[in-house]
Amino acid sequence: MSRPIALLAYPDCQLLDVTGPWQVFATANELSGSPLYRLSLLAESPGLVRTNSGLPLQADRAWHSLLDAPAPDTLLVAGGCGVFAQCDDPALRALLAASLTRVRRLGSVCSGAFLLAAAGLLDGQRATTHWRHVERLAATHPQIQVATDALYVCNPPTHDDEATRYTSAGVTAGIDLALSLLEADHGSALAGRVARELVVFLRRPGGQSQFSEALRSQQRDTGPLRALLDDLHAAPADEHRLETLAARLAVTPRHLSRLFRRHLDTTPGAYLTRLRLEQARRVLIDSPTPPPLERLARDWRLGGAEQLRRLFQRHYGVSPSVYRQRFYTAPSSSITGD
Repeated sequence: MSRPIALLAYPDCQLLDVTGPWQVFATANELSGSPLYRLSLLAESPGLVRTNSGLPLQADRAWHSLLDAPAPDTLLVAGGCGVFAQCDDPALRALLAASLTRVRRLGSVCSGAFLLAAAGLLDGQRATTHWRHVERLAATHPQIQVATDALYVCNPPTHDDEATRYTSAGVTAGIDLALSLLEADHGSALAGRVARELVVFLRRPGGQSQFSEALRSQQRDTGPLRALLDDLHAAPADEHRLETLAARLAVTPRHLSRLFRRHLDTTPGAYLTRLRLEQARRVLIDSPTPPPLERLARDWRLGGAEQLRRLFQRHYGVSPSVYRQRFYTAPSSSITGD
């Protein structure tokens, strides 16, 4: 069965919010040798749509065609700086609200969540968007449970005749969402082939953080902690005692903890654990033959194998073995002791 997929664009939408998911489904058609998906681009009217990069896209259908039969199987709304003007369009909001009972899956990429929210489609739901916009989404739509750091969020239908609703974070997270939809439709083998063809990570769990800990710290003014953080990033496996770290800054351990809380919303110990966990994660997906979990945990000062499993489950939503299966691109992989 060929599933119709529609992507909704508008002036000043984000180019990659459209082309990223589009390419996932188009590549699935190419690799399978079958028209698994029929893709269409919707706009206010057929014709050129100028994206926020200046590069135009060619829309082949008008928005109002969503009300025609048959409706698409899946509708994805792009984000971009133009989304806020679209939120003021009552006709478009009504059209999206009506689509909730006409499509099987309804989703947004990046700030496209604001358009779904303006149509009342995310009330009482969990949702996410680009990290730069999460506070605005939470402030303007307090009825939404905003997941501030998730890659994508899935909400099952609240009624039998309603669509499953999805929201995703910025730009490349739209690719993650599209890969998860492809996997649900046609299995992990094809999703894996598409991911490898596009040279992207396969099926990042939706709850995975939008940032590594290093990137997250770079987004903040860490003030007096900057040099200390650079040292921790350079050698996370070294023994770093709270007293020793505090001495480097000539402050007390209590004051160091206050600085971490003020600038990073965490403790020194928790921050260091995340750095070490990221290094262990990289070993799992980069090494053809990763070490047993017990040794991996010992190498990165993460306790034992069982503690490492719990950390993976808490921070990445899956076990170490499942994480490796999703990210390591070799045809077969295993982890001793998991």
